[in-house]
Amino acid sequence: MKQLFMTAVLGSALSCALLPNAVQAARRRPAPPPKTYQVTGPVLELTNELIVVQKGKDRWEIARDSGSKINGDLKVGANVTIQYRMTATSVNVQTPKAGAAKGKAEPKKP
Repeated sequence: MKQLFMTAVLGSALSCALLPNAVQAARRRPAPPPKTYQVTGPVLELTNELIVVQKGKDRWEIARDSGSKINGDLKVGANVTIQYRMTATSVNVQTPKAGAAKGKAEPKKP
């Protein structure tokens, strides 16, 4: 019985000693990259900063830079599939106005 008790105590002590390291390792894991999307269609316009693609009736403007990987001969009229990610360029946070209702209004009691 004494040996079982000592084994349990040592196991608990070992778990407590290793737990903070496991938590720190989980915190150090990098966040997954943002989701990727794609658009396919013919190129309408092309500049060093922009690729304009026709998708159905919509005109899609996709920014590009020197880091954009181009496979093949990119030119106006070429049919392309562009992989892209959405990235916030700025965020404006509005504070709620005083007196603005939060959530649904409660029904009046008769």
